[in-house]
Amino acid sequence: MGELSEGFNVIPAEATDRRGFLAQFSSGLAGMALTCLLSRPGSAGAATPGDSDDPPPHHPPRVKRVVQIFLQGGLSQVDSFDYKPELIAQHEKPMPASERPDVFFGKVGLLHKPHFEFKQRGQSGLWVSDLFPHLAERADELTVIRSMFSATGNHTPATYLANSGFNVLGFPAAGAWVSYGLGSEADNLPTFVVLADVRGVPTGGANNWTNGFLPGRHQGILLKSSGPAINDLSPPEPVDERVRQARYEFINELNQRHLGQRGQNDALAARIRSYELAARMQLAVPEATDLDQETEATHALYGLDVAESADFGRNCLLARRLLERGVRFVQLWAGGPFGGPTWDAHDDVPSNHTGESKRIDRPVAGLLADLRQRGMLDDTLVIFNTEFGRTPFAQSDDGKLGAGRDHNQAGFTACLAGGGLKHGVAYGASDAFGYRAVENPVSVYDFHATILHLLGIDHHRLTYYHNGIRRRLTDVHGHVVSDILA
Repeated sequence: MGELSEGFNVIPAEATDRRGFLAQFSSGLAGMALTCLLSRPGSAGAATPGDSDDPPPHHPPRVKRVVQIFLQGGLSQVDSFDYKPELIAQHEKPMPASERPDVFFGKVGLLHKPHFEFKQRGQSGLWVSDLFPHLAERADELTVIRSMFSATGNHTPATYLANSGFNVLGFPAAGAWVSYGLGSEADNLPTFVVLADVRGVPTGGANNWTNGFLPGRHQGILLKSSGPAINDLSPPEPVDERVRQARYEFINELNQRHLGQRGQNDALAARIRSYELAARMQLAVPEATDLDQETEATHALYGLDVAESADFGRNCLLARRLLERGVRFVQLWAGGPFGGPTWDAHDDVPSNHTGESKRIDRPVAGLLADLRQRGMLDDTLVIFNTEFGRTPFAQSDDGKLGAGRDHNQAGFTACLAGGGLKHGVAYGASDAFGYRAVENPVSVYDFHATILHLLGIDHHRLTYYHNGIRRRLTDVHGHVVSDILA
C-alpha cells in the first residue's frame, strides 16, 4: 500500500470529507476504466462477444440487429391491420350465441365496425387502415401476423409475457437473451438499449428489460432522447488530474482485493464492468445521441418538425444512430404507465388511437424508409407489437353500443419488417369478426423463436442453467414461423 498511500495523500483536504469522497468514488471507477480504455490502441468500438454456453450463430443469420417498437396498452387489430368485412356487415348486432366471450371487464356490447377506414396499400395490396397513414405507405415492407394470441388479458403479466416469454417477474427480456447469445458489435455502447416513452416508463419499470438470472451485463440500459442521455454519466465537476489518478489507483486496488476475497461473484463483476462500460460511454454516448448532426430533411422524415410526433421521432432517429454504432437490440416504448397515456382504449378508440398514432406513425414510417435508404433494413429486424389486441364488440352493457373496446388476448396482430422476411404479406387469420385466432395461430413463444431464428439462433440451444433448469426465452414451447421467411 506504500505507493497507493503516497498517491492518496495528494488529495486536498477539502476533497476528503466523506460525502465528497463518495461522490467522486463512484465516478472514479468509470474514470479508471476510461484511462485503461484510452491506453489500449484500437479497443474502442471493438466487438464484445456474448457468453452463451453454446454460442450462436447456430445457422446463417438473416439479420444482425433488432429494433422493437412496443405499443403499450393494446392496439386494436380490427382498427389497424386486420380487415374484417363481416364486422362491418354485422355492425350493431350482438356477438353470435355460439361465442361466449370471456373479457377483462365482463362487458360484451354490440359488434362495432372499424373506427377507421381500411384500404389496400402498395403493390402488395396489404390491408392497412387510415389509423396509420404514413406507415400504410410502407405496406410493401411489412410482414403482418394476424393470428397472435396470448395466455393472459391482464396488462402487466401480458407485457412481461410479450417481452420475456413469462408472465411473472424475474425472467430475462428478449433483448437480454440476444445480448447473452450474440454480444455487441462495439464495446463502447450497451448491447441492449431501451428508449421509454417521454411521458413515463411503463408499469414495472426496469422489470420489463431486466437481465433476470442472466449475467448482469445483459440488463437493458435506459437512455433518454433529450437532455443528458444518461444522468450522472460524467463527473459533476472537474477534478485535479493528480487527485483523479490517485483515486483510480486506489479504487483499482480495492476492487482487485474485493474480487480476490469473494471469487466469482456475478453481481460484483457486473458492477465493475458497468463502470468500465460507463467510461467508454462517456466518449461514445454524447456523439451517438447528438441528433443535431442529422440534416433537416432527416429530422422531417422522422417527424421532428411536428410537435405531436417530435418526441417519438427523436427516439426512432436515436434508435437508428445506435444501431449504426453497434447496439444489438433497441427497444422503443409507445405508451407510459397504466393509468397514464397508453393504447388502452376502453372508453373511446377513435380518440385514444388517433392521439397515439399521431405520435408514432410518421416516425416509424420514417425509420423504415431511412433504414432502407441506408442499406440497413436488409440486416435489421423491425418489430412492431403489443401485449394483446382489443375486442370487435364494444365495451358496453348488453344490447348497447359504445366507442371503446376491451382487452382481447384471443386474437391480435403483430408486424415485422426487415431482413429474411417475405414482405407485403399477411400470415394467419382471426375469425370473421377479428376476435379469435383460428388459422395458423402464433403464440408468443413462436414469435420469439422466429425472432431468434432470424438472428441465427436456435431457440432450443440458447439456454442458461438456473435453479436446476436449462432456461430459455421460449420456455418449453415454440416453433419458428417458417412460412413468413423469405
